[in-house]
Amino acid sequence: MRFFRAILLNTPSAAAALVINSAAKMAIVVDPFCLRQFDPASGKTPFIPMSVAEFEAKVNELYDDDNKLTDGYAPFCKHLFVPNFAGCESNVVAITAENEHLLRSGYVARTDAELPVLERWFPKTEFPTTPKAKFLDLILYSRDQINKENEAMGASPNPATAPWGIVSVKAQDVDSELPMTPITVMRNALGKDQGGSGVPLDPAAYRASVAYWKAHAPLR
Repeated sequence: MRFFRAILLNTPSAAAALVINSAAKMAIVVDPFCLRQFDPASGKTPFIPMSVAEFEAKVNELYDDDNKLTDGYAPFCKHLFVPNFAGCESNVVAITAENEHLLRSGYVARTDAELPVLERWFPKTEFPTTPKAKFLDLILYSRDQINKENEAMGASPNPATAPWGIVSVKAQDVDSELPMTPITVMRNALGKDQGGSGVPLDPAAYRASVAYWKAHAPLR
């Protein structure tokens, strides 16, 4: 998965400064791209209803060492599965005959610097309340990969030094990785300068992604 940070790093907010300042003390920090999940006005789900500092403190309390990390789709990507201490609501809904008509689709870019791609989702307004998830999947990128992607996109260097950056948080009911969306698998095959991570497309992973997301859709 490609989580582009250039916009946020070129115009750091107070929250971004907090993330950067805490990097020297912690093994895991919230990457600036993930800050939108702490902003209820962003529309990004799941919303994390606590401060960045509180979230980072709890994550590092639960994290002992790299032995707790699960391999991701590439060597630089890891997962840390923790109980849903933040009270986040699930942000994936199973598609049924009763709710299929609520699905929306459109061309979406995660930042102004990315090319829009076709996605589909359920509007969060149609599901004002959803069950609290059992687990949080913290998706981590290594500091080296974060720096490489920022450089490839011409972003300002991120002064954070923590070994791992949280680039996304998923709220779910299993403590294992859910398949990324098919379009994310394709994004990753792009070069770093095009918003991808340069990891070749794995046909088996892509088919698993299609099988899952044919029956589910995210809330937005």
